[in-house]
Amino acid sequence: MYQKVVIVNSETLGKGDDGVGQTLLGVFLRKILASLTKPDIIIFYNSGVKLLVQGSKYMDILDALEAQGVELLACGTCVYKACGQHSLVVGRITDMNEIAEIVLNTNTVITL
Repeated sequence: MYQKVVIVNSETLGKGDDGVGQTLLGVFLRKILASLTKPDIIIFYNSGVKLLVQGSKYMDILDALEAQGVELLACGTCVYKACGQHSLVVGRITDMNEIAEIVLNTNTVITL
């Protein structure tokens, strides 16, 4: 069983101004990186998968999180739909079966 899972389902945090939302998401990810208590897994789906491909402005943060043992998972359908044939730079592709299994077997799920 996992203790904590974070779900990122967008390229921004919140609705409204995309520039502000991107800034907020970057700050949030940096706070996770600096925290002593990290999630076990961060799941990316919908346009959130764009954070894991070449050109992502969050690549350094995500690479560091992965190096510190946080598993980064991307919905495969979302990667192909939202990113075309771009491959992930960090993390790994999974499917909704695994995502559902993780979410159902986690003490705390936080959706951004």
